[in-house]
Amino acid sequence: MKVHIADEATRDEASAIAAAVAEHTDRTVEVYVGDDETPTLVREVTDEGGTEDTAVDGDSADAAPTEREKRLREEIADIERGGPQKYRDRLAEQGKLFVRDRLELWFGDDGLDFEDGRFANFDSWHPSSPDVDDEDDRLPADGLVTGAGTFKGRQVHVAANDFTVKAGSIARHGVEKFLRLQERGLKSGQPLLYLVDSSGGRIDQQRGFFANREGIGKFYYNHSLLSGAVPQICVLYGPCIAGAAYTPVFADFTVMVRGMSALAIASPRMVEMVTGEDIDLETLGGPDLHARHSGSADLVADDEDHARELVAQLITYLPDNADEKPPRTDGTAPAVDPAGLDSVIPAEPNKGYDMHRVIEHIVDADSFFELQSQYGAEILTGFARVDGRSVGIVANQPSQRAGAIFPDSARKAAGFVWTCDAYNIPLLYLCDTPGFMAGSSVEKEGILEAGKRMIYATSQATVPKQCVVVRKAYGAGIYAMSGPAYDPEATLALPGSEIAIMGPEAAINAVYANKLDAIDDPEERAEREQELREAYREDIDVHRMASEVVIDEIVPPGDLRDETVARFDLYEDVEKDRPEKKHGTIL
Repeated sequence: MKVHIADEATRDEASAIAAAVAEHTDRTVEVYVGDDETPTLVREVTDEGGTEDTAVDGDSADAAPTEREKRLREEIADIERGGPQKYRDRLAEQGKLFVRDRLELWFGDDGLDFEDGRFANFDSWHPSSPDVDDEDDRLPADGLVTGAGTFKGRQVHVAANDFTVKAGSIARHGVEKFLRLQERGLKSGQPLLYLVDSSGGRIDQQRGFFANREGIGKFYYNHSLLSGAVPQICVLYGPCIAGAAYTPVFADFTVMVRGMSALAIASPRMVEMVTGEDIDLETLGGPDLHARHSGSADLVADDEDHARELVAQLITYLPDNADEKPPRTDGTAPAVDPAGLDSVIPAEPNKGYDMHRVIEHIVDADSFFELQSQYGAEILTGFARVDGRSVGIVANQPSQRAGAIFPDSARKAAGFVWTCDAYNIPLLYLCDTPGFMAGSSVEKEGILEAGKRMIYATSQATVPKQCVVVRKAYGAGIYAMSGPAYDPEATLALPGSEIAIMGPEAAINAVYANKLDAIDDPEERAEREQELREAYREDIDVHRMASEVVIDEIVPPGDLRDETVARFDLYEDVEKDRPEKKHGTIL
């Protein structure tokens, strides 16, 4: 049956008319629009008694692609094949995934939501190019995959090096892609994920990208603009040397993979040429070095799967950008009953214990996500949830060198506080420290400079802060740990804690040394020392500080969790003013 309809009818209207007529007559219907001699649509009766539209002149959604589209899809498939097969075969020997397989690991079978710049540098390498006669000249996507994907329900911008293309090196077109990705991150306010496996810039092509205004140097300018505006997360899958090493260190968070990653300003060969030092890459810049000594590695993964798992946890504590708050969950009870907290903390001020045990009585179960655990271990830094709220924790660790603050731990804490403040993550300080370490070795390592940075970061932070004196806060330790003078929303203390310029032993020695030395009888001297210590302890006991309203409250340890929750709830939207200025002078 033929049906003619008006010129202005749409395809959807034609389909609806055809369906109605076919169902009513139980016959095949051809629909013609206006004066067309060819039917726009045919509605056929199926064997099952229903009806369906069939293709006419390739107009149906099920029509086969044209030859032009087929050619394009073949080109895309060829690009996605990566570099020369021999280099792809070597990845398995190195325990590494091909970049497209890595993206499937991160984003599922469909990979990225979309990709940009897939045809970068296409004319210079594709088989149809007259200049290409060697398989080794393949440069698909110019060795860098860029685009966006959905990871753990969050949209992120992604850059991933293809190590099969010139060892993941980057040249002019790859630089253009990376810069465009960074600019999109600034515009969209979505996190950036860098999956780095690059040998750096292609030296033989450096004129096209090295010192140019829009060259590889602009990477780090843009990293600086993005810093504190949009989270940048970097995962290293191979040796990152020279210029390639700066993206990991500029990122907010860097994950290294054991047995794969390395990070260094120069290769072992270059180091030997310059200094004469004979050193292997693992010793020069492997994960252990950067996790323990430099602090450049925030996390170390066992393998590629583990690296993804770590980032999947990390991103749950972070907002998409600096204008948003971190995501909040429903919250869970602590893994350990808060009522048992007091039994964890020794009464003796000099006895060591593990601050992790205090944390697990306060935060939601299994939510403490520690960063830089091996670096500056005298201070713990990490994210946690307190009743579902993302919180940054800075805690002295009495089990490590009595919890004294060393240069490394001060730098670590300063960087963490700065990052939390940038991304609107409230801070909880758990203070139990004899203060900053003294001695010639730490002076050489810059204890004053590092301590300055920690105090500066704490002073400048505008997010809600709470300080809990867990047991002792001596010297400038109470300053660095956001004590009463540092604009915390609350300074709380647990019973038996002390706040003082120094501990009783040091104070008695400093003040009464001559008088004690004048006592010849050892027993009498010891008795007098004990009397002086007890008197000093009474003076620095937290009850005296509470009486003078130096601190806000002495809290029963079993109530500490509820006290912190209530205060974070109340002060969630607190706004703090700082002097107008271009910036401070302390880095």
